[in-house]
Order: sequence, then C-alpha cells, then structure tokens
Amino acid sequence: MHYLTDEELRPATRLLFLTMAIIVIKQDIKYNQNGASKMKETYTTLLEKMVIEATNERRQLLIEMKNKQIKVVTLNKNDSFSSFLFTCQGREEKRNYFNPAIRKKVEAIMLDLMNKALNSILNLDPSETAAKT
Repeated sequence: MHYLTDEELRPATRLLFLTMAIIVIKQDIKYNQNGASKMKETYTTLLEKMVIEATNERRQLLIEMKNKQIKVVTLNKNDSFSSFLFTCQGREEKRNYFNPAIRKKVEAIMLDLMNKALNSILNLDPSETAAKT
C-alpha cells in the first residue's frame, strides 16, 4: 500500500539514486587515476565536474526533504533486491527495488550528469543544446 505521494517520493528517490551515482563516479575517478589511460586528465576533469553537479543537486534535494520532513533509510540489501524505508511527517512506506533496475536508474542519472558536465566544460548554454537535439 502506498502511503506517500509521488511528490513526497520524488526527491527521496532522486537523492537515493543520485548518492549511488556519486559513489560510482568517485570510484571511477580512482580507477582512472590508477589506470593506463593516456587521457587521464581529460576524463578526471569530466568526472570531477559530474561530482560537482551531483553534489549541488543533492544539496538542493536535502533542503527540500528537510522542509517537507522526508527521510529515507536503507533497510536491507541482498543479491537481487534492496529495501528502503521512506518516511514523511509520520507516514512510512517500504519499497523494494530490483538491483538491476537500480543500476539502470543510476546509469540514467550519470548520463544526465555527464551531459551537464560536458555543457559546463564547453561553456554551452543548456537551451542551445536542447535546440540542437
């Protein structure tokens, strides 16, 4: 049964998956710096810009969640599923996510962050890139 609205769940789920994306990106920075890549500096710059974009968004989500009294807690993880408890003003909702589905959501967030980071690095206006696509 659903006890929280989509408006209440949206920032909490975005925060959850965005945090996972930040962890992955930071791991990628370490792998890139220790790897045999010939373009380490270029990739590291992109990845670091992605972390900055994600951290800024996460900060805004945390403010929004604090104002709405929304919290998310990890309950359980196994090979197939991860469980999270979402709370908002005394109401609770437990959600189970299939781990491959989480991976897809994190990948989508990473692609979005990559696009924002590239636009920022190239000093492109986001409205210009939207008009081109």
